[in-house]
Amino acid sequence: MPSPQRQFVLPDLLSACPLKGATNPYYQKAARESSAWINSYNIFSPQKRAFFERGYNELLVAHTYPYADYEQFRTCCDFVNLLFVVDEVSDDQNGQDARVTGEIFLKAMADEHFSDGSKLCGITHDFRRRYMRLAGPNTARRFLVHCRDYIDAVSREAELRESGDVLDVASFTDLRRENSAIRLCFALFEYTLGIDLPHCVFEDPVFESVYWAAADLVCWANDVYSYNMEQHKGHTGNNIVTVLMRSKGLSLQSAADYVGVYFNELMHRFIENRKSLPLWGGSLDVAVDSYCEALGHWIRGNLDWSFETQRYFGAEHLTIRKTRLVTLYPSKAED
Repeated sequence: MPSPQRQFVLPDLLSACPLKGATNPYYQKAARESSAWINSYNIFSPQKRAFFERGYNELLVAHTYPYADYEQFRTCCDFVNLLFVVDEVSDDQNGQDARVTGEIFLKAMADEHFSDGSKLCGITHDFRRRYMRLAGPNTARRFLVHCRDYIDAVSREAELRESGDVLDVASFTDLRRENSAIRLCFALFEYTLGIDLPHCVFEDPVFESVYWAAADLVCWANDVYSYNMEQHKGHTGNNIVTVLMRSKGLSLQSAADYVGVYFNELMHRFIENRKSLPLWGGSLDVAVDSYCEALGHWIRGNLDWSFETQRYFGAEHLTIRKTRLVTLYPSKAED
C-alpha cells in the first residue's frame, strides 16, 4: 500500500483575497485586560492555557473588528475568549456532556439572575453585562437565537465525533456555519457599529448571498488552515478537508486544491453580489453598507491572523505563510 501523504500545499487564499486588512488601535490595551479577565477564572489546565496563549485570540479580534471603539472592542475580545472556553471544553466531551455545558452558557446569556455556581456561568454573565449595555433590541434578539443555534451545532458535532460519522458536503456546510460560531461573530457587527438592522434586511436574498459567502469564506479558510492541528488531535471529522476527501474520494492535496478553487468562487460572489444589494433608503443603506464592510474585515482578518500566531502552524507559521507547505504532525492514533 502507498504510504500516507505527509505533506500538502495550502491554497493561496491570501492572494485570492483583494480585501484590505487593518488592526484595531486599541488592541494592546484591550488584549491585556481581556486576557487577564479570562485567566482570573483559572479555568484552563496548563496545556490548555499554553494553547490559549499561543492563539492570540485578541489579535484575531483586532483584525476582524478594526473599526470598533474601545468599549465595543474589549467586549468582542471577551466574547471570543468566552467562545474559546466553550469550544475547548466541549471538544473533550461527548454529545450529552457538551449539551450540558452549552445549556449553562445559554441560561446565563438569557437570564442575568441564573447561577449554577460554575466558572462558565460567571464568565458568561460578565460578557452579557458588557454586551447588553449597548446592543439594540433587534440585535440582542438575533444574538440569543444564534447562541442557541451554536450550542445545538456544537452538541451535534460532539455526537458525530463520538460516533465517528462524517457528513456529506451540503450537510456539513449547514452544520459548520453554526458550530464555527461565525454567525455569532457576525452578530457583533451591529453592536460594534451602533446599528440595529430590521429583520427584513436579513431576509433579502441578495443580502443573504453576500452574508453566506462571507461565512463560508471564513469557515473554509479556517478548515484548511487548521487541518494539521485537528488531525493531530484526532478531530478530523469537523473539517471540510476531511469531508471532501470522504465524499468526493479526493487526496489530501486535491481536497486542499478544491478549497482554493471554491474560495475564489465565493470571493467573486461576495464582491459582485454586494454591488447588487437593494436600496432601502436613507440611513438604512448606510448601515447595511457598514455591515457588509464589516463582513469583509472578518474575511481578510481571519486570513492574516492565521499566519501571525502559532495556533495552526506552530513555530513555522511565518515560513509556511511564504511556502504554503505543511508537514503533517503525527496523528493521535500514531502517538
